[in-house]
Amino acid sequence: MGEFLLPCLRLLAGEARNARACLPSLQREFGLTGEEMAEMLKSGTRTRVFDRADWAIFHLLKAGLVDRPARGVMVASDEGRAWLAARKPLDWRIIRSLPSHQAAMAKAAQKSGESEPSPRPAPADLPGETPEDVIDRAHREIESALADGILQRLYAINPVRFERLILELLAKMGYGAGNFGSHHMTRASGDGGIDGIIHEDALGLDAVYIQAKRYAPEIKVGRPAIQQFIGSLTGEGATKGVFVTTSTFSADARAYLGKVQHRVVLIDGAHLARLMIRHGVGVRDRLTYVIRSVDEDYFADPEG
Repeated sequence: MGEFLLPCLRLLAGEARNARACLPSLQREFGLTGEEMAEMLKSGTRTRVFDRADWAIFHLLKAGLVDRPARGVMVASDEGRAWLAARKPLDWRIIRSLPSHQAAMAKAAQKSGESEPSPRPAPADLPGETPEDVIDRAHREIESALADGILQRLYAINPVRFERLILELLAKMGYGAGNFGSHHMTRASGDGGIDGIIHEDALGLDAVYIQAKRYAPEIKVGRPAIQQFIGSLTGEGATKGVFVTTSTFSADARAYLGKVQHRVVLIDGAHLARLMIRHGVGVRDRLTYVIRSVDEDYFADPEG
């Protein structure tokens, strides 16, 4: 967020009047790609770039460098224009050290029900992140640790239980879970390289064949294993398959799929853990946080 403070102040001293109006200029100034501009926060409520610009303007307002003469309208204040004229630097640490900003944040904290302003980290320790950035980063760290924990348990799980888990996951993802769908495991021996079958229709005309390999992380699944799986699909007259492993696939194995007509999806250990988290397999909810933002449509003037 800190890198947006000075650019947003300059833009609000010009023709821009809100965070959204600043976005095209910010994209040019920072050389942001279309994908970076479209990247959403984890909450899905707004883009990351807009969030950073909006929070930058919020703190400029608290510091007295920006005024709000009307609803939804932001302009650089006399103090802000003087700051720009003096060519002063402006970053996260500087703005949080301004007495006007400190007073405004202390007043806001007291209004929110705190008897005293909550202690804040020293300016040198403050990251240039918005609150949603902090929550997003913490969520990613928690999910990364959770994924590692899932993989450690998958390495030790019984092979048959692992196959059942894969079928359960695919069912949770909507495969074979419809009115006419079904899924079942093959026999433990003599399965011809097929561990499970998912039928997407009542007659079994559209089937997905599953191969599930519980391997240690250092054992890569190579091209021969994929070739054998493709051979099994061909023997069953099948065209679709999913090969799942707790380890990884070699580059040669992935490249081989581009040479065959079968539609085969490879799921490695890291991807498997993320899918289990996303679809609630082997995990349970512990805490839920709801992040709300202002509904601009609600406050829109119907006559305006």
